Amino acid sequence: MKIFIPTIFALLLCCPALSATLSVGPERILKQPSDAARIAKNGDTVNIDAGNYSGDVAIWRQHRLTLRGTGGRAHLQANGNSAEGKATWVIKGNNVVVENIEFSGATVADLNGAGIRFEGTHLTVRNAHFHDNQMGILTGSNPRSDILIEGSEFNDNTVDFRRHGKLGHNIYIGAIRHFALRNCYIHDAVTGHNVKSRARENYLLYNRITDEHGASSYLIDLPNGGDAFIIGNVLRQSPGSDNWTAISYAGEYSRNNSDQNLYAVNNTFVNDRSRGVFIHNHANAEAVSINNLLVGNIIIALQGSGRQRHNLMIKNGGFVDRNTFDYRLLPSSPAIGRGADPGMTENGISLRPEFHYQHPLSREARRQRDPIDIGAYAFDGGL
Repeated sequence: MKIFIPTIFALLLCCPALSATLSVGPERILKQPSDAARIAKNGDTVNIDAGNYSGDVAIWRQHRLTLRGTGGRAHLQANGNSAEGKATWVIKGNNVVVENIEFSGATVADLNGAGIRFEGTHLTVRNAHFHDNQMGILTGSNPRSDILIEGSEFNDNTVDFRRHGKLGHNIYIGAIRHFALRNCYIHDAVTGHNVKSRARENYLLYNRITDEHGASSYLIDLPNGGDAFIIGNVLRQSPGSDNWTAISYAGEYSRNNSDQNLYAVNNTFVNDRSRGVFIHNHANAEAVSINNLLVGNIIIALQGSGRQRHNLMIKNGGFVDRNTFDYRLLPSSPAIGRGADPGMTENGISLRPEFHYQHPLSREARRQRDPIDIGAYAFDGGL
């Protein structure tokens, strides 16, 4: 006998529950993000009205969530509260997107209080701001996880090292599979690192990573080595920066591991310390450094094993306004037309920069011509 099942019931039997959109705000039924976290289902979108949410913390266990500020950024001010003693938000679900949210004030007893503690797989963060926490983002070490952060700002996430003997970082990515950071403004991680990642693959593309009023340790720390592509970034160490080195690579990993590749291409690094090192490569594998503009008190461009081509190390880069960190090139800059096509990696990945960082939190297409200009910016002919 053939059994007839009405279409709607067939859909309910074969498909998961349809996703919903939940609205959060002072004038809504759901007043706080934590109210939505308790009832959301897999696949839901949570829209959080712009405004301040003081002391509200949440655990997100659901998968395929989109958590979004609407009408402006939703500002989550932890004010000493935390979820699980870890963070303002502890995200345990997979495939989560966080957009247009501001996180501040996360502090916990173990000094790792983060805006977000991510424990799932696959996280995307866009147009967010993390500041004045002990850690900005802190993630687990799932080897199947990928994390993308774009168009976001991180600053002043720190721990009082002299008092506690521990460091807080703007970004701390665990030993995941793939980490991408692009079009972001990362600055002033006091005593800690601006970007620290143990990911197997790291793509740091077209960011501004700078000490401006603060004094971090490394600008970029990749202690596990792995594959790293650092392309088109604006980097600056302040006079008070705690470490000579801007980029540290494979400092805590086996030097003899052959599966390590570091490419630093078309970055602009300004060192305003008394002395500085652009890259310290702790691995035996060669680092590749091409078309980098190195300005200021730099004593070593590449410490450790590596190959260098068409880097320019000078005292003054010919910038629009060095005092305000505007490192676009003037017509008189010695970096114009001094570079070379960086070519491809052995795996066929192009190293030639396609964009440059545009402040704040954006990018624009880089002018393409040969010979290529050295550094993060191509002279656009308009100044």
